[in-house]
Amino acid sequence: MVDPVDRERLERLEKRIGEMKGGKAPASKMEEHHAQAHLAWRMVIELVTGIVIGFGIGYWLDSVFGTKPVFMVLFILLGFAAGVRVMLSSAREARKDAQAGTGREDGDNGG
Repeated sequence: MVDPVDRERLERLEKRIGEMKGGKAPASKMEEHHAQAHLAWRMVIELVTGIVIGFGIGYWLDSVFGTKPVFMVLFILLGFAAGVRVMLSSAREARKDAQAGTGREDGDNGG
């Protein structure tokens, strides 16, 4: 049988353990590093994909119309611009997620 004093101590301990488990565990530095590396690779892939797709479309149009570098250069530049736009969108999304994770409610600073 459990003594009433011990029962009370056990209940307080269970309550503290429950509170600790209920709280969100802080992310380790390694997890944060991996998240940042993932974001960086995502942004690089978005930029390169835009350029490669622009190159493909431009090269195809140049081969169809027989105007070798014109469309290729034009669509590479358009692909680069599209890649940068998608990269900025990803950065904005990551910043919003980071602010939501820290509880900040600053809003967008004109970006």
